[in-house]
Amino acid sequence: MDVFFYEAFEEEVEALKRHLPSRLRADLTWKTIQETGDTKPPAPLISIRTQSIIPAAWAGKVKAIVSRTTGIDHLANVRIPFGHLPHYCSRAVAEQAILLTMALLRKLPRQTDQFPTFRRDGLTGHECLGKKLLVVGVGEIGIEIIRLGLGLGMHVRGVDILQKHPMVSYTTIEESLSWADVIICAMNLTKENTGYFNYRLLKKARHGVVFVNVARGEHSPTRDLIKLLDEGHLGALALDVYEKENELAVAMRAEKTSFPLLGRANVILTPHNAFNTAEAVERKAEQTIQQIESFLSSGKFLWTEPEE
Repeated sequence: MDVFFYEAFEEEVEALKRHLPSRLRADLTWKTIQETGDTKPPAPLISIRTQSIIPAAWAGKVKAIVSRTTGIDHLANVRIPFGHLPHYCSRAVAEQAILLTMALLRKLPRQTDQFPTFRRDGLTGHECLGKKLLVVGVGEIGIEIIRLGLGLGMHVRGVDILQKHPMVSYTTIEESLSWADVIICAMNLTKENTGYFNYRLLKKARHGVVFVNVARGEHSPTRDLIKLLDEGHLGALALDVYEKENELAVAMRAEKTSFPLLGRANVILTPHNAFNTAEAVERKAEQTIQQIESFLSSGKFLWTEPEE
C-alpha cells in the first residue's frame, strides 16, 4: 500500500477516490489513528486531519505525513516530514464564521426552539448592517471574513502582526476590544497565542459582545467562556473548534463524555465543520493528491509551512 487515509468522512472518501490515480494503492477509514488502535503504520505515507495523534514509535517507519488541514499545530511535536493544505478552505471557513455570527445576532437557536409554540417573545435580534466586526488573524481565512463583513455593511477592523492587505483597517486588540460588537478568531495557533481569548482579555470587551472561534479551541479556554456567559458578559458564543479536540472528539463519538456548553440558547456548537463545503472538499481531495504525487516524485511537498 502506498498511502493510508485516516479521518476520511463519507463525502471526502468519494472525492478522494475521484482524484486518486489508479497507480496509487490506497485505503481509507473514518477513524483516527487512536480509534483504529493501529500500532504499526499501514503505509509509508499516511494522511490525517486534526484529531489523529501520531505515535512516537512511527518515526523512522513513516516516510511522510500529508495533513489534510490548513493549520499544522497538531503536528508541532511530530518528527516526520509533513505537508499540509493551506489554500483549500478559506472561503468555506469564512462563510461559516459569518453564518454563525448572523445566526447569533438573530437568535436563531431560540427561534427554532420556540417554533412549536409559535412564540416570538424574546426573539428580537440584530441586523449586520452597521455592526462593528473585529477579525483577529488576517490570514487567508481572516481576509475572506473581512470581505464578507464589508459586503454586509459592517464596520470592520483587523488585528494581525503582518499588515499586508491595503483594504484592511488594522488595529490592535487593546484599541478595539471595547469597540467591537462581534469578535471573530481566525488566528493560526502558536505557543504565544495559546489561551489568547482568556477571561481577562474578553472581560475588557463590550458587554454583550458576540464571540466566534473558527480557528483553534486552544485560543479560547472553555472554562473562561463558561464564566463569561454565566456573568452575562458574553452575549452569544459560537465555536467550531475545541480544546484538546483530538481527545474530545473521540470521547464524544464513543458517547463517553458531553460538552459543558451544550444546550444554551445563546451558544452554537458545530463539529469542526466550517471547512466542509462541496467545493472545498473537492479542492481538498485534489490538493491532497497533488501533495502525495509531489512527494513520491521529488521527495518534497508543494506546501510545507503555514502561510499568513
